[in-house]
Amino acid sequence: MSSDVRTSTVPRSIARWLLAGGLVFAGVSHLFWARKEFRAQVPTWVPMDPDGVVVASGVVEVALGKALIVLPKERRRIGWIVAAFFVAVFPGNLAQWRERRDAFGLTTDRSRFVRLFFQPLLVALALWSTSPRKH
Repeated sequence: MSSDVRTSTVPRSIARWLLAGGLVFAGVSHLFWARKEFRAQVPTWVPMDPDGVVVASGVVEVALGKALIVLPKERRRIGWIVAAFFVAVFPGNLAQWRERRDAFGLTTDRSRFVRLFFQPLLVALALWSTSPRKH
């Protein structure tokens, strides 16, 4: 394996594993110890029970995290699905900021606003860590 291939694949693999672990951890926390905090992110206009939304999104996060690891041939497709998921849940981050809901230590308008800028980074990480290596 040439050094160019190693330098292009190792960081992506590490990032993908970290992303997968983060998704599984977040998903499990949706289901157990952080449900109240995640309910604070469900926008009031969502026509479903907030707890049901939290449980469903937690199950999806666990499945996506697992898929990133156990389905290497589908890596690119799963990366796009993870990115789309991060976009789909962004209204929850917006709702937390706009409706001034405290959760996850985000207790000021500024901290909730700054949190918004991390979602595009997660989208980029999902796409980059699952993109094919360049030769």
